[in-house]
Amino acid sequence: MTDSTEQRWYATGKRKRAVARIWMTPGTGNIVVNRRTEEIYFPRIISRMIMRQPLELVEADGQYDFHVNVHGGGSSAQADAIKFGIAKVLCVADPERRASLKKAGFLTRDARIVERKKYGKAGARKSFQFSKR
Repeated sequence: MTDSTEQRWYATGKRKRAVARIWMTPGTGNIVVNRRTEEIYFPRIISRMIMRQPLELVEADGQYDFHVNVHGGGSSAQADAIKFGIAKVLCVADPERRASLKKAGFLTRDARIVERKKYGKAGARKSFQFSKR
């Protein structure tokens, strides 16, 4: 009797305040984001293209299914977080892909986040209106 344990890989991608948790299994190329298809969750085609960039680079489009749980940030940051997570999970599954993904810049965490507000200021850097009198 053969044990049919399914291979499954996990990685996390982050961008700004968005955090994407990604599970990858062998399959037909379906991407499910927060229990919805990618077309419904990301109506903009640009967001879907950004998400799929690592798959197209390593020519793995249509070989794996992805279950994505993403929260925080806006839709653009979420798409970037998913892209980063997919690149990381592809490296976990096959370490030989790391060089091409690294060269394309998909394995670099974009660390730009919103600067915190300082005391005595209207925002992070903006001052209150100055009046001489």
